Amino acid sequence: MKKYLMGVIALILLLSFSLIGCSSKGSSSSPISNEGQQKGEQQTPESAEKVVTELVMEFCQTLQKVSLSASQEIVNKSIQENYKDFVSPTLLSKWMKDTQNAPGRLTSSPWPDRIELVSIEKLSNDAYKVKGEIMEVTSTEKADGGFAAKRPITLVVKKNNQLWLIDDVTIGAYEEIDNIVYQNSQYGFNFSLPVSWQDYKIVTEKWEGLANSGSQGEKVVETGPMILIRHPEWTSQNQRQDIPVMVFTHSQWDTLQTEEFHIGAAPIGPSELGRNSKYVFALPARYNFAFPTGYEEVETILNNQALQPTESVE
Repeated sequence: MKKYLMGVIALILLLSFSLIGCSSKGSSSSPISNEGQQKGEQQTPESAEKVVTELVMEFCQTLQKVSLSASQEIVNKSIQENYKDFVSPTLLSKWMKDTQNAPGRLTSSPWPDRIELVSIEKLSNDAYKVKGEIMEVTSTEKADGGFAAKRPITLVVKKNNQLWLIDDVTIGAYEEIDNIVYQNSQYGFNFSLPVSWQDYKIVTEKWEGLANSGSQGEKVVETGPMILIRHPEWTSQNQRQDIPVMVFTHSQWDTLQTEEFHIGAAPIGPSELGRNSKYVFALPARYNFAFPTGYEEVETILNNQALQPTESVE
């Protein structure tokens, strides 16, 4: 009887270890863009479209990692390492044989940063066509928003052995850009600039409001930010005209209009450029009184309603 019980216990333990082993073997995870594909789950058109969209977005974020100006050996290795989880083996092999037509980073700056989707079209139950625009940036746009260049891209995504993979990619020529846009999400405005201002700098200073009442003398009673958009050719030796944007709260602006304080020595105050629900944006009086290099261009930019209010994220 004792031997019989020991045999039963041993059998139970053996079965338990077998079950545990089967469970862990089947728990390997799939790539994030194809989650659930290899588990035999039934996909709806909505879930398939979501997977395809995520796949394209993730793929386009890898473009900056593939420098097409490197040697053939390095480019091939980079294509293999960065694209193998996103594209079909056929397309991967095609690019490695013809790296000149492969997508990637053409120059050190600007570089591909993201894709903005334009449309997604279902071709069949196992194929989608995705159209978008590759947005390229420099360090300026990466920090402040916007883009330096863009080009169209069309991708065909197909289901291959239960996985969605990119099977064809067509990238168009760079689009002509009439201007670049500085985006300020902190206070909520966009500012359009000529392409000659690419690689502009942003300098933040502070404006001060002085009391008008005699009892307080020249006491500073209000302050706020002033954002300077600086031309890329500006140097300390050869200074050019900045584009200054003063930022006021609504209450500060209203108080300024009732002349409870003043800014600077000019007899007139700042002029409004635009406003959103929280802030008023203004141009300082006599901002170009010294007529530095480029002041005429700045006047032209400002006369074209370059500042467009948005809503702040604060």
